[in-house]
Amino acid sequence: MQPYRSVFEYAEAEYTVERSRFIAHVSPAESPEEARAFIAEIKARYRDATHNVPAFVCGAGSEHQWASDDGEPQGTSGMPVLRLLTAGELTNVAIVITRYFGGIKLGTGGLARAYSHAASLAVEKAGICEVRESTLLGYTFDYTYLSKLSAMAPNCGFEIGDIEYTNSVNAIIKCPEEKTEEIKAAINDLTSGKALLTSENKALGRYRLSENDL
Repeated sequence: MQPYRSVFEYAEAEYTVERSRFIAHVSPAESPEEARAFIAEIKARYRDATHNVPAFVCGAGSEHQWASDDGEPQGTSGMPVLRLLTAGELTNVAIVITRYFGGIKLGTGGLARAYSHAASLAVEKAGICEVRESTLLGYTFDYTYLSKLSAMAPNCGFEIGDIEYTNSVNAIIKCPEEKTEEIKAAINDLTSGKALLTSENKALGRYRLSENDL
């Protein structure tokens, strides 16, 4: 599987212009069905809104794309939001922009700018990530190594999660598949072989990108 870009997590962002409230909701969506379910959930939650403008992009090649103006003038809302997602090379993402009309018309250009800006705020808040084949390494180690592993993680390219504190520390270390052996060797060196590898599984991993990566 080729790595692709998506949003890291669900997020909301709000933008107000000329008394109209625009509330953007964005979420990862691994399929068109998941995207439509997310859109339906937001529409049901904000059924009293003037408009709920949806868009999604799904598929490794961004082959599934859809947007709707939801009653706004044609081309002023759904398509600008969809273009924002595709311009950022994002896929497997769904977004809904909820609008509560404030009584002042924004014009076609104003609407496009407002919907696009609200969408960009939500995407920025959610964070951009790279999704790629990953390895999940289960480890058990002494408490004294947790801070050292945490300090080493950013430079070595792995993440520590699902931490359980018992007589020792149990944790899942997620790393890109191609770096599995390198990470295992680094952990072995750091702990002088005292970290016990208890499991090894494959999964898709989400790695948040920094501004330097964008």
